[in-house]
Amino acid sequence: MKLLKGFLLLLVGVVFLAACGSGDEEAPTPIVEQTAATPTTAVPAAAATLPPPVVKVEGEGVEAGGDTAVSPEQAPPETNSAIIRPWPADKFGYGVQVHGNATVGDPAVVMDVTRNQLGMNWIKMQMQWWLIHPSPDAGQWFFYDAVVDEANKNGLNLMISVVGAPEWTRAAGNREGPPDDYNEYAKFLTELINRYPGQIGAIEVWNEQNLDREWKTANGVSPEDYVKFLEVANNAIKAADPDIIVISGALAPTGSGDWIAWADDFEWLDRALAAGMLNYADCVGVHHNGYNIGPDVTFEDAPNDPEAATAVFRGPFDNPHHSWSFKTTLDTYAQKAQAIDPNAKLCVTEFGWASREGYDTAPVGFEFANDNTLEEQAQYITQAFQLMHDSGNVWLAFLFNFDFGNKGSGPTDDPVPYSILDVNGAPRPAFGALAAMDKPD
Repeated sequence: MKLLKGFLLLLVGVVFLAACGSGDEEAPTPIVEQTAATPTTAVPAAAATLPPPVVKVEGEGVEAGGDTAVSPEQAPPETNSAIIRPWPADKFGYGVQVHGNATVGDPAVVMDVTRNQLGMNWIKMQMQWWLIHPSPDAGQWFFYDAVVDEANKNGLNLMISVVGAPEWTRAAGNREGPPDDYNEYAKFLTELINRYPGQIGAIEVWNEQNLDREWKTANGVSPEDYVKFLEVANNAIKAADPDIIVISGALAPTGSGDWIAWADDFEWLDRALAAGMLNYADCVGVHHNGYNIGPDVTFEDAPNDPEAATAVFRGPFDNPHHSWSFKTTLDTYAQKAQAIDPNAKLCVTEFGWASREGYDTAPVGFEFANDNTLEEQAQYITQAFQLMHDSGNVWLAFLFNFDFGNKGSGPTDDPVPYSILDVNGAPRPAFGALAAMDKPD
C-alpha cells in the first residue's frame, strides 16, 4: 500500500493471475501491499455514527518546507490515563489499522469510534518517512499530528509502522529500500519519539522486507542485513523511550523466491533468527491476508475444507502451500521463534479477510474476495482474534482495516474489500461483530 500499503497482500505475476479460477494457481508469489489513495473529494457516509470524512488534500505534491499545522515546539498533550505504558507482557492487545494520513477524514471521529464503538485498545497507522522529510530539512508532520493527538485523547495505545526511506537517503534515488546509512533511520526514529513523547506504544521497524519492492539493495532481500538494520533501530528506540515495544518488520507470506526479488517468509525468518533477530525485537511481526479459507484451517487441511466445494479461487484447495493459511503461518512463526526463546511472542501487525459482496468486482489479483461473503468476513475476523488470544503466542493483533473503505478510490482499490466500512462509510457486518466481540485480556 503506497500511502499506507503496509497492508494486505497481492499475488503478482502474469502466470499466477492467468491461473486464477482455473484450478491451476501455484503457491502465492510475493504479495504487494495495498495502497489507500488519497481521495480528492469527500465521500458521503450512510451511517449517523460515522460522518463523512472531511477531506483536505495535502498529498505528495506538497512542497518541502511548507507550513505545518502544529508547531514542533508545541507542548505535548497530557497522556490519557487509559493508555498503558509499558504494555504488560501478559496482556493481549486488540487493534485495528486506521488510515493514518490526518489530512484525510476526521481523526477525532475515527478514534472515538475505534475506542468507544469497536472497543479496541490499540490502533496502528503506517508512517511514511519520505512524506515528512522529502528533503533533509523539511518537517511535514501535519500529515500525522492529528492522528497521534486524537489517539492519545481517546486512550488508544498507538503502534506506528515506520517505512519509506526518502530518495535523498539512497544512492539509487528511489524509495524502494532502506537508507544507505542505517543511522539516518535511527535519527528519524529519535526525532519521531521526541516529537510525540509518551504517546507511542510500539514501533514496527520496516515492512515486508522479504520483497524487493520494500528492500531493494545490492545484497538482495538479505535477512542478515535487515538484522543489522533492526539493531540500529532498536538501539535508537530504546535510548529515546525504553517503554516502546519494538516489533520486527512483518514479512509477506510467499512461496520460494530467488532472494533478489523475494524470499519465502519461512526461509527468510530462519536466517534472520539465526542472525540474532530476537536480540533486537520485543515481538516478531507477522502479516496474513486470509485469502478464502478460515483462520482455523491449516494449509494441509484446506483441500478437505467445506469451502473447497464452492470456491472459485482454487489456490488453497488445489495447490496447498503454507502461505495460504493464517493458522499455519502463525503457528510456524511461533514455533521457530520459541525454539530460540520460549517466551517469544508474535505481533500480528496486519491480518484480515476481503469480501467483494456488495460491489460489482474485486481488485485484480484479489479474486479470492469473490468467495468470501460479508458474514464470513465477520466470522473469520472475530474467530481469528479469539484464536490469537487463546493461543498464548500473540501479544498484539491489528486488523486490516477500519476506514480504508470510504477513503479509497472505490471497490477496485486493494484495501477497500478488506475494510469494515463500505465505500459510503456505512458499517459492514464485521463492524458490528467486532464491536460485540468479547475482548478478554
